Amino acid sequence: MLFMGTYTPKLDDKGRLFLPAKFRDRLSEGLVVTQGQENCLVVWPSDVFAEEAERAAARPMTNRAARRYARVLFAGGDEGTPDKQGRIGIPAHLRDYAGLERDVVVIGVRDRLEIWNPERWREFQEDAMGDFVDLDEDDD
Repeated sequence: MLFMGTYTPKLDDKGRLFLPAKFRDRLSEGLVVTQGQENCLVVWPSDVFAEEAERAAARPMTNRAARRYARVLFAGGDEGTPDKQGRIGIPAHLRDYAGLERDVVVIGVRDRLEIWNPERWREFQEDAMGDFVDLDEDDD
């Protein structure tokens, strides 16, 4: 299953997020929420996270960038499964990292979901669209 689309659910008072219904089956066996780049959160299906963990482990720990990536990937991670209503808990340290309050944006990105602060998502889109418009295979 590919994750695609943009959704605007809300966090409840306990920091729980209702996952978009179309993604719940794929995530029902387990998931990992971690810090992502550009101050978003990444929601990985457990099996995909395991593959990412293997890629991280394959890089030599003598490589500074590899150590830094592994630390960020694992230190902030949180394992879980959606509850019967399709909610997942987002720990306070991850909500703080991503600047999440009540309103959030959830986007599908192929093999994972990303959770964004709405303002950061708008800023990212504006910046990225400029690069997207200028893409040209003939440019070197």
